[in-house]
Amino acid sequence: MKKIIKEWMLPIAMVGGASVYLLYHVMPAPIHRAGPFLAEIVSFMQPMLIFAMLFLTFCRIEPKDLKPHRWHWWLLLIQGGLFVALAFMAAGLLKWMPEGSQNWVILLECAMLCFICPTATAAAVVTRKLGGDVPGITTYVVLINLLTALLVPLMLPMIRQSSDADFWTAFGLILSKVFPLLITPCLCAWLIRYMFPRVHRRLLQYPDLPFYLWAVALTLAISITTKSIVQSDMSWGLILSMSAVSLVCCAFQFAAGRFVGSTYRPRALRLQADELAVQRGKEVRKVTAGQSLGQKNTVFAIWMAYTFMTPETAIVGGLYSIWHNIYNSWQLYRAGHKDE
Repeated sequence: MKKIIKEWMLPIAMVGGASVYLLYHVMPAPIHRAGPFLAEIVSFMQPMLIFAMLFLTFCRIEPKDLKPHRWHWWLLLIQGGLFVALAFMAAGLLKWMPEGSQNWVILLECAMLCFICPTATAAAVVTRKLGGDVPGITTYVVLINLLTALLVPLMLPMIRQSSDADFWTAFGLILSKVFPLLITPCLCAWLIRYMFPRVHRRLLQYPDLPFYLWAVALTLAISITTKSIVQSDMSWGLILSMSAVSLVCCAFQFAAGRFVGSTYRPRALRLQADELAVQRGKEVRKVTAGQSLGQKNTVFAIWMAYTFMTPETAIVGGLYSIWHNIYNSWQLYRAGHKDE
């Protein structure tokens, strides 16, 4: 029974999150008065869950293992390059075809969000389950957040010229949003490692705890996504178009990441004579690069949409989270049955 629950944890979390909101939505109006209070609870729980997942992840990583690799730079080039290209396309549409191009600009902004959105903090949890390189993907999480903080303030004024935030204001705003949840758990984990080794060893005895925390976080995220779809006043045609854009972006990024991972071969593996070790290293890089590029911090994408873009684009973060979690569920199921 425990094995079945672990295998189907993500689909259960996704269905559960959608069901919880739909059940709340059809309840009598007096119950809806608790909505603001429930929203406050969710807004508090989400960063706490992210902090706990990252803290437990950093507990398993040696500081010396956090170093950039060549494949990191290729992934940064893909994410940043596509984001910049789409920004110029959207700016061109607004300049040369201002009438009737609003929906096209919204779809381009959706694609921009899907590409520049940083890697999910929970990606390390999935990567470990799939046998990938946890220090490698954790290093990429830091790098892509830096790139996002640099490119978003540079490019978005071309599209949203009414934005009040200048480059340094937007840069600081993004860093203040993401880095407390990246740096603080890292420092806490390393403090525990070196000052309280017994506590550190005790924490390592619960390897599956981050996975279950992620399932709770996913339930909350899908519930918020369902709420945004139900309460949206956009046409279903536009919502379906945004869903298609997020699906294409998700599929492309997982495929591109796995391709880069399979192409790049570190010097240590180039000198490796053992074919089995070479194949194993190739699979580790494919998994790690694929999750780095494909699994997104969709809560941050929603925040970026409301803060810097057209508010309608916020829904694409939730739609993307559905696709990447469906793919992650399939990957985890396949990994669990690989040896059968």
